[in-house]
Amino acid sequence: MRTWIYLGLAIASEVAATASLKASEGFTKLVPSVVVFVGYMAAFYFLSLTLEDIPLGVAYAVWSGVGVAAITLISVFYMDQKIDLAGVVGIGLIVTGVIVLRLFSESTVEA
Repeated sequence: MRTWIYLGLAIASEVAATASLKASEGFTKLVPSVVVFVGYMAAFYFLSLTLEDIPLGVAYAVWSGVGVAAITLISVFYMDQKIDLAGVVGIGLIVTGVIVLRLFSESTVEA
């Protein structure tokens, strides 16, 4: 369970960093730029901790899939990004894939 908490922290850190990219205005704004750099460093640190128990491909699939879905939601609700039906279906498929991987794959946690 600890490993999945690390993966959750990796995802949260990456999402915070990515969401701050626009606010950094090309790294000309100090606070959002610091959030970007610290967020990505924390994301990779926590992701590396997950690799003790979760295979790289699985960890990266969950990390990137959940991150994409979260950033899309943040962009739609807080940054006025528009998303069409194809986008909703695509994000839904990503989330479904992560759920299937987590619940049904025997390769999600190494012994």
